[in-house]
Amino acid sequence: MNLSDFDYQLPMECVAQFPAEPRDAARLLVHLIGSGQTDLDRVSGLAKHLRAGDLLVLNDTRVLPARVMGRRSTGGSVEFLFVEPGHTGQWRAMVRPARKLRPGEVILAGDGAMEVTMVERLKGHDGGGSPLWEVQVASKTGGAQGVEELLEAHGRMPLPPYIERESDESDLSRYQTVYAQEDGAVAAPTAGLHFTPELLSELVDVGVQSTTVTLHVGLGTFLPVTEEVIEDHEMHSERFRLTTESAEQVEACRARGGRVIAVGTTSVRVLEACSDGSGRLVPGVGRTDIFIRPGYEFRSVDGLLTNFHLPKSTLLMLVAALAGRETILSLYERAIAEELRFYSYGDAMLLLP
Repeated sequence: MNLSDFDYQLPMECVAQFPAEPRDAARLLVHLIGSGQTDLDRVSGLAKHLRAGDLLVLNDTRVLPARVMGRRSTGGSVEFLFVEPGHTGQWRAMVRPARKLRPGEVILAGDGAMEVTMVERLKGHDGGGSPLWEVQVASKTGGAQGVEELLEAHGRMPLPPYIERESDESDLSRYQTVYAQEDGAVAAPTAGLHFTPELLSELVDVGVQSTTVTLHVGLGTFLPVTEEVIEDHEMHSERFRLTTESAEQVEACRARGGRVIAVGTTSVRVLEACSDGSGRLVPGVGRTDIFIRPGYEFRSVDGLLTNFHLPKSTLLMLVAALAGRETILSLYERAIAEELRFYSYGDAMLLLP
């Protein structure tokens, strides 16, 4: 399929700049794939669209405040987005400007609290230079602080570029799910941002169970698809974990006739990456570069709660694989007409079989 098959026009006023308050006040477009029925609701009404025996699969990754500003000895500014641990004692970071820096150069960052030594610029898929660098980080304030601790103290939340404002104190909690546990993401699993403790408790009361997986949202979130033939696109891999307990909960859901509802495309990617040819889940820890697009046959996921995604993105392709490209584009048209809010801090869509 062609990249242009996944394009649509979105008025800029539809891009949410702030989250709904409270979290579950976000609007919800509910679509039944089998019958074609579509309704509008609020996320707070999620319980009436699910049934006893269903299983929600939540991504418990935690976003690091991984964006840090620095300054070169020449006075020029440098922006770091710390992506993940690299070689022993080093980290991989997306750097701007990537081309001007040199191996061995030392940058003071985080208001002078961090010393970042540039080690090596990494190559892209095409063999040329990429925005990624291997860097070495040390504390300038003393003590044996690790990179995560330094980021917690001196970093800012890495809000996506379509949120046209600087992150503030409120984003430290709002750009994080209430069930986040495992440090490592550079972007939030945004479908999960709509849940409150009260909503989770209500779902338990009506017999809807939940379990967690971990996928640390990484660099691929920020990189566009550039190949016109989408099959030629290379996905960046991301770190995941599926525990034996979670795999068993999915199997138990299937055995009792319940539906497995992934909360977010990241949860879909873990479940489908860990599914063997028979649809049975194989627990483990690793990396996945699974690229789910129309024509893909789902083996573990029945339904999906997700936000509205960017045009021409791999996330939009994944959602189209579940419900059909024309159906999804039609639902997006309705969402725009109904003035739903799009992207990370926007409203949500529930796709059920």
